[in-house]
Parts: sequence; structure tokens; C-alpha cells
Amino acid sequence: MIQVGDALPEATLMEYSEVEGGGCSIGPNPVDVRQASAGKTIALFALPGAFTPTCSAKHVPGYVDQHDAFKAAGVDEIWCVSVNDAFVMGAWARDQKTGGKVRMLADGSADFAKATGLTLDLTARGMGLRSDRYSMLVRDGKVVTLNREAPGKFEVSDAATLLAQAKA
Repeated sequence: MIQVGDALPEATLMEYSEVEGGGCSIGPNPVDVRQASAGKTIALFALPGAFTPTCSAKHVPGYVDQHDAFKAAGVDEIWCVSVNDAFVMGAWARDQKTGGKVRMLADGSADFAKATGLTLDLTARGMGLRSDRYSMLVRDGKVVTLNREAPGKFEVSDAATLLAQAKA
């Protein structure tokens, strides 16, 4: 399992863009994790699935609401990672109004989740292998803090906790 001090794994996430700009074409675009995090401070949070109750009601909105505070604390980008396809993450981004605040990154085959060792097997609930719920502060591709939730909990991966760590 990934730990504080480790580099983010080599993986490619996918991001859906609805408008062209900034070198991004419309549609799913690959995001090389190591390249995209190099030289930046990233507030990364991951969750079991798009449109799920806790994720939609609490997790994503907290990061959207605290975007400006994260920027003031020196965070360059906020990433939300979930084991869903890029089209689902794009639709969820529209629903959650994350545009320009949180990058909604798809880990469609759970490659990133598996590489970090932060997986959650929800096969019995019809959801297959998913990501654990967690947050981490990443500086120049290395994990500075890691807040992994206990199964079924939402206590340490919230925006307020990671923001306090970013300010420290």
C-alpha cells in the first residue's frame, strides 16, 4: 500500500472535457499521473463511485466549496479519482458543478487504485473492485499526507481535514 513519502504510481487516468481549450480536445483525454503531478501540489481524494450517496452529498461538494481556500493554501489542483469511466465522471462533474475547481479523473479499470493498494472489493454489492475512500496531499508527485477511511466511514478524507494539512 502506498505510504507517506512514496511517489504516486505510474498510471494513466482519463478526463472528459466538454469544451476544447488548454490543449485538451473534447472527449476522454489521458492524464499521465506522474507527469500531471510533477512540480505541483495536488489535493487528491478518491472514493468508491460516482453518483453514490456520500460521495455526491458530502465528499465532492466539500472540495468544490473549499476550492478557493485550497488555492490560498498553495494547492495547485484538486483531483477526484473514482473507478468509473470518463463519460460517467464527466456527467458527474456537470451534476456537481466542479468545472474549474475539481478535476474529475476516471480510473476505469482500477489500475491506479490497484497500484496504490487502496482498493475496496464491492463485488457482493454489484459494484466490483473499487477505490477506497481516502484523501492525500501530494507535492511534486510524492505523498505528503494520507487519510484512509475505515470501511463505511467518512471522517478523515473530507475537505476540511485535507485543507488543515495543506495549511500546516
